[in-house]
Amino acid sequence: MNELIFQSTGLVLYCSIVAFAFGAVFGSFINCMSWRIVAGESVLKGRSHCASCNHPLGAGDLVPVFSYLFLKGKCRYCGERISPRYVIAELIMGTAFTACFLKWGVSVEFFRYIILCCILMGLSLVDLDTYLIPNRFILSGILLWTVTAILIGLRDAAADAGTLSGAALLTAIGSQLLRGLIGGLAIGGGILILSLIFDKVSGKEGMGGGDIKLLFVTGLFLGLAGGFLCLMVACVIGLLFVAAMKNQKIPFGPSISIACILCALFGEAVIRWYLNLL
Repeated sequence: MNELIFQSTGLVLYCSIVAFAFGAVFGSFINCMSWRIVAGESVLKGRSHCASCNHPLGAGDLVPVFSYLFLKGKCRYCGERISPRYVIAELIMGTAFTACFLKWGVSVEFFRYIILCCILMGLSLVDLDTYLIPNRFILSGILLWTVTAILIGLRDAAADAGTLSGAALLTAIGSQLLRGLIGGLAIGGGILILSLIFDKVSGKEGMGGGDIKLLFVTGLFLGLAGGFLCLMVACVIGLLFVAAMKNQKIPFGPSISIACILCALFGEAVIRWYLNLL
């Protein structure tokens, strides 16, 4: 399927536009979901409403990106300004979905990483408001990795052997699971040990538990080398956020999330380039 899609420039453009539109829609939903989590409202029940006047929002108020632009960033009913983070999240998610399509086409990896984008966006938005990463996001990431690792193992076994023998299936699935577990335990476990040592020596709290759990999840998806690269990129992004916001304390979850997706998209090329230098 991917060969047929990428042979046609028009079809690639059409699929990219569709991917962007779906990403923007999910970005809008995740923004609403994260706000409700922070506000203590039900995620599944109740209509979307203005955060200032609580007026229910109509269909015309909920079109990703365009509603914000058309309404000039203000509530239609009370005139209060709407936070630009809504449209920013929609644009980021649209771009992320498009990048995932251009990287993996229609495949297990595509669905794996667009769902991961949704999880990372949700926890980042909550972390920005509360400096906490709820365990529901971590557990969702682990479940996503487990299911997709099995599916990728099944696909690889079928491609390599031509027939789905039991030994080939176990080997392929085991390889996927082992690679992820090594990455997750090495990155997450290593940071946990360093954080405990720092806490003991300095008497201050180092990295939060949610950030350590999130690094464990990134290691599952990216493996050992990719997870280590993700950690370094996250530190650089975090420093840039500190410099830009002129604030000594910022949530680290968004930096890890951005680094994770960047490493998923470009990490293999960067790692190959670095190894070739050696």
